[in-house]
Amino acid sequence: MSEFHRLIEQQIRRLRRYAGALTRNRDRADDLVQDTLSRALDKQHLWQPGTNLGAWLFTIMHNQNVNNVRRDVRESAAVDIERVSATLPATTDPSASRKMVEIDRALARLPLEQRQVILLVGLEGMSYEDTAGILSIPVGTVRSRLSRGRDALRELLDMEERPAVSALPMAA
Repeated sequence: MSEFHRLIEQQIRRLRRYAGALTRNRDRADDLVQDTLSRALDKQHLWQPGTNLGAWLFTIMHNQNVNNVRRDVRESAAVDIERVSATLPATTDPSASRKMVEIDRALARLPLEQRQVILLVGLEGMSYEDTAGILSIPVGTVRSRLSRGRDALRELLDMEERPAVSALPMAA
């Protein structure tokens, strides 16, 4: 197995996790990962060793997902979000499971642009710079979408608003 194939194999778990959260459909997520990996192997000659392979793969996945969404819109394919079952981790705490379902549903209600940024930064732990590169947007737009997305999630989850930094008591 080549070094490139080994490096790609190490990214598959992250690609699956992001694709599942992004598409909210196990079959579509599997297809998206497959399309991403196939395209990456076809375009292997375009990857520059020493650069961030994960960011390169996520960029391919983002572009493939945009193409899929556009195709689905053209074909008028509708997805019933309520029908799609979420894959959640097992827990013995019933309130934790309920909270995960609430978060999953709240994420689904966010605009795609905000959901993408929240998933890449929050779930995948990507930097703002890598996220901006993957989504082909400025870093400032990443910050703005992340802030608006977090605020929207708090509202959807009936959470208290975060106090402004200036509202915090000053140390004497």
